[in-house]
Amino acid sequence: MNDDIDVLARTLWGEARGEGSMGMHAVAAVILNRLKMAEKSGGFWWGNTVQGICKKSYQFSCWNKDDPNFEKLKVVDDRDIHFATALRLARRAVIGALTDPTNGATHYHAAGINPPWARNEKPTAVLGRHIFYCLKG
Repeated sequence: MNDDIDVLARTLWGEARGEGSMGMHAVAAVILNRLKMAEKSGGFWWGNTVQGICKKSYQFSCWNKDDPNFEKLKVVDDRDIHFATALRLARRAVIGALTDPTNGATHYHAAGINPPWARNEKPTAVLGRHIFYCLKG
């Protein structure tokens, strides 16, 4: 399996499996929007590849070693229905076949929390229990 697809699928599963396919689709859009921004600017602090963006420290919490999802993330496989969905979405994302339901978002957080970076920012979308924003860096 392509490493970008695998890492992206694990990120979608770890971040949004409880939000169903639309939630995972939206997280994929955030990652792709970050990738587009990095490509336009010749690089960006959050990474320049799908894997780099997904695994950048403290960007997608499922990859943080102290996150409860981290150990699960390493062993999940396509026998899990949500991971099978994440794989399908990741394959489509990597070939450029996904739309962007987030309206260009580069960041998101769960509803009910108020991270400092989101203060004074206007959401681009609210999908399920996630709120999306387009920050320029």
